[in-house]
Amino acid sequence: MITAMAKKKKGSETESQKLFYLFYTQERWDNWLKTLSEMSFDQDPESEEMPEGLRALSNFTEDITVSVLKIVRLCQNERFSLKESIDKLNEVEAIVMSEAPEGELGEIIEGIQLPMLALFLSCKNYLNGKFEGEIKDLVKEGRAVADEDLEKALGIAGNIGALVIDGKSCCGKYLRANSEEPALFDEWLIEIDSMANALKSLKKFDEDPGDAR
Repeated sequence: MITAMAKKKKGSETESQKLFYLFYTQERWDNWLKTLSEMSFDQDPESEEMPEGLRALSNFTEDITVSVLKIVRLCQNERFSLKESIDKLNEVEAIVMSEAPEGELGEIIEGIQLPMLALFLSCKNYLNGKFEGEIKDLVKEGRAVADEDLEKALGIAGNIGALVIDGKSCCGKYLRANSEEPALFDEWLIEIDSMANALKSLKKFDEDPGDAR
């Protein structure tokens, strides 16, 4: 009787704690788009600083990456079940991968959506335990098939990302230097490198309920 009551109380506390977690929402996405639409992405010829639009875009993509990885961390900490975590990932993915706005901003958004494919696939692969191999070999294989089979290359990128989430050393050293126009597979590697940096910032995440902002 006491044991059953204790379990019920613990379950109620867990459900109550979940109410404190805030996840990536449509409103958050829309606010970012509004902010970006009001900024300039043109380089000032008299300034060496990055255009304000590009700086904001960098923060925008980092915000998405960190928010998504927090869902994974909540699953690792058993705050959320596997099903709950996958459902949350799907919800955020639907927002991030939704139809881009028209015009120049839409082209910019589409440009960040493609790398995000690696983020969502990596997280799902990790949660489902679908990852194996050595990153060095996978990078070589991914580059070899990318020109002919992007779907297969994305699958390899998702495998690499899952390995990184699992604690493997990141693929930053495999990024090609001085590449102004990286191939799509390299863009996926860049996103995975960003994931590795985000994971470092989340080492102390979720020490207290409600830290999912």
